[in-house]
Amino acid sequence: MIKIIKPDFIFEDERGTLTQLIHEGYKQINVVTSNAGVERGNHFHRHNREGFFVVEGAFSLEASLGEKKESYEFKKGDMFIIEPNVMHRFVYHENTILVAFYDKGVELPDGTKDIIAEAD
Repeated sequence: MIKIIKPDFIFEDERGTLTQLIHEGYKQINVVTSNAGVERGNHFHRHNREGFFVVEGAFSLEASLGEKKESYEFKKGDMFIIEPNVMHRFVYHENTILVAFYDKGVELPDGTKDIIAEAD
């Protein structure tokens, strides 16, 4: 359900670091900040593959597809992909900054959003 990946390229020298997360295949990129102790998610995307890179912080991720359930712990520097139709919920242990990227974008041509809540 969740695919752990690495950035495409990392370069580091005395000036600092350049991390290339992706270089093709994604249409929408967001920066998400979440405070320690909050939950986000409890939804899935029918059409989008959603990726994340953890800039700062730490959180738990619960994922489910049908009867299959998995739990993960992520921290600064981790990167992963959530496939379409996988229900996901984030529980933040620390103030966290994520880069989120979607292969199609959540705003659909008909004006609706590809964000399906658990109750739908």
